[in-house]
Amino acid sequence: MTSKLAKILFSSCTATLLATGCVSMAPESKAPQIAAGVPQQFSKTDASGAYEPAQWWTSFQDPVLNALLDEALAENLDLAEAAARLRAAEAQARVSKSGLFPQVNADVGSSYSDTPTAGTGFGAAGGGTRFQVENYTSGLGFSYEVDLWGRLRDDARSARADAVAAAADLQAARLAVMAETITSYFDIVDARDQIALTTKIIDVLGDRVQQTEDRYRRGLATSFELYQVRQDFRNIQAGLPQRERQLAATEGQLAVLVGRYSDNMDAFLGQKLAPQLIFTSVPSGLPMDLLAQRPDIYAEGQRLEAARFNLGARKAERFPSISLSAGTGTQAGSPSGLFDIFDKWILNLGANLTAPLFQGGRIRANIEAADAQYAQQAAVYARTVLNAYQEVGTAIEGYEEERQRYRFLFSQLNEATAAAELQSQRFATGVGSYVDYLDALRAQYQVQSALSSAARDVALARLAVHRALGGSWGTKATADLVADGDGPAVPASENQGDK
Repeated sequence: MTSKLAKILFSSCTATLLATGCVSMAPESKAPQIAAGVPQQFSKTDASGAYEPAQWWTSFQDPVLNALLDEALAENLDLAEAAARLRAAEAQARVSKSGLFPQVNADVGSSYSDTPTAGTGFGAAGGGTRFQVENYTSGLGFSYEVDLWGRLRDDARSARADAVAAAADLQAARLAVMAETITSYFDIVDARDQIALTTKIIDVLGDRVQQTEDRYRRGLATSFELYQVRQDFRNIQAGLPQRERQLAATEGQLAVLVGRYSDNMDAFLGQKLAPQLIFTSVPSGLPMDLLAQRPDIYAEGQRLEAARFNLGARKAERFPSISLSAGTGTQAGSPSGLFDIFDKWILNLGANLTAPLFQGGRIRANIEAADAQYAQQAAVYARTVLNAYQEVGTAIEGYEEERQRYRFLFSQLNEATAAAELQSQRFATGVGSYVDYLDALRAQYQVQSALSSAARDVALARLAVHRALGGSWGTKATADLVADGDGPAVPASENQGDK
């Protein structure tokens, strides 16, 4: 039985292409078997909701990110290229459709001849008389092919489906650019946090080296301990330039996405970046109808329709074609006579029947090629639907796992912060050592570093769900992590526990 998703996808495809008045040799439109058997809804979700289009990226509540996305959608060069391809496809569709209508041409001509009445073409030997003629014509010509077998109409439908697919490709490119922009933005947020935390860890380790050197001079630390502390310090120092290089590369990548040079990004990146994390769970029972909003699925569905109509057009080439022609105008021996339409008018009518008798196998080979292309596109469409379903399931599961990982790290940060505070109090009262406090503070910064990366991963996992679905969904008010005990929804760049 055909699934509801397959019905929605194919009804939306065929509704844009149906036309009346001609026979069509195209095969019946039907979903490939794997696409027809797709499940009715996704699994591994834990709330209720229904689809509703929305600008889901505004959930991060970051005006900088919103401005970057607006800039990317307006200035990205990949989108400009995709938009140009769409214009070309739409123009080609209009070219194909023009064959359905009568062709009308206007012409105005003149001719002059000067020939001898006798002798050769080089003139009479004795200078005989010559025959001079001036002729002026004007007219309108009409031609029309009667599309009895639907060849012209199927060619037009095929081109139109290709144009619709190009429009869906543009939407897919927009979604990809948005995803890359969001990914680069969160990578920058995390990279800045990592650099700040690495600098703090370097400061802590610098104090740790000084304390170990002092203890070594007093005979309280071994040379092995001193070497290890110094080596650890140098390793962290060596990692800082690499993080800075990665930040510069990511900022340059983001600049390309928004169609700017990297030196001209201060308007966006020259301020504090604080996107809010989204912890709300993905709704349960999300219908498979959501896949209908994925532009890649819609594009492949349209290409399948284009291949189907192309096959019909090639089959129609086996049958005779009828063309009609008509011409009317005036003919005179002087320019002024052209306007004497009552006495100088001419009329030509014609009809032509052309039937292919022998083409050397060309028509049959074209049909076989079109049939193979149709089968190929059916496989592409089925694979796209199958991959899309798998991507959604993987993205939802990945998002849930990243939420759990963030909760664990957040709990670990609370413990590390409490340990650092305890060691600070012990050192202030003279019970504990400064070295123990530095070690506890370094552990806290390391957990903060892991939590910053986890925050980025949560955001990108959420992005993966939206990208897999081709958009968003609408839900009833759902509690965030503060309410259900999963942890606070905090800015991704905020270092919790930093004292």
